[in-house]
Amino acid sequence: MTRIIDVSLFCFFLFSLGAMSQPSQNLTDCNQFPDTYQSNRNTVLSTLRNHSSLGSYYFNATAGLSPNTVYGMFLCIGNISKTSCSNCVHSATLEMDKSCESHDTSFMFSDECMVRYSDNSFFSLVEDSPATFSYSQNDSLSYPQFYNQTLPGKLDELILKAPSSFSSPVPYFVEDKEHVTQVEGSYDLEAMAQCSPDLDPSSCTVCLGLVVEKFSECCSQSRWARIHFPKCLLRYDISALQPNLTSLGVTTKGDDIFGRTFIAIMIGLLMGL
Repeated sequence: MTRIIDVSLFCFFLFSLGAMSQPSQNLTDCNQFPDTYQSNRNTVLSTLRNHSSLGSYYFNATAGLSPNTVYGMFLCIGNISKTSCSNCVHSATLEMDKSCESHDTSFMFSDECMVRYSDNSFFSLVEDSPATFSYSQNDSLSYPQFYNQTLPGKLDELILKAPSSFSSPVPYFVEDKEHVTQVEGSYDLEAMAQCSPDLDPSSCTVCLGLVVEKFSECCSQSRWARIHFPKCLLRYDISALQPNLTSLGVTTKGDDIFGRTFIAIMIGLLMGL
């Protein structure tokens, strides 16, 4: 189940990008703009498309003079291929060009990228709206007390790492996969965090902190969640808890199962004969 937060005066509509697993979400302001602004907007969208083809995961562009200046950017999720990034940006900007001819602000979130343009500069700003979050509401954690021992610490770890990874191939992007083994059982925990490179490290930390606050409100008992703010994002996915057979007194050897529980049952049956 996906829920959308719309905290501004935006018109909301959905459109899909090719074979993406989830619909993208486009938020637009419904004000008319003059032909000069439209020309500058087209220049920005074209520039974003061109730079995504060069293998960039992030780029911003500005066109025109006030009051018709247009500001734009794209940010691709750090673990997708450069080709997928380019395809996402191309599809988004072409859709914006076709669907947003009478809007001076547009913002698109998808599973693989976010693209936006506006008549107001948003570079270097920490923003908490508009935002989207999706999470598994019908697949909640069966044993939240087990997962909660690890998940908050993992998110805190990524928040600390992301601001210091600016010089990595994909700036401000970190991900981690951990196999967690506890007395009760084991599970895989995959998580990632990312900030837009126009933020400074301290602003990246602030942005991700706001995302974690939203996570605690909506998704702390969900098996997976994706939370996207305009300048940062957080995702995680937890596999189902696998019981620890050893802790139950059961060990495995080949296809046979032996265990203290099984032996105790057999002894009880024999003594009853």
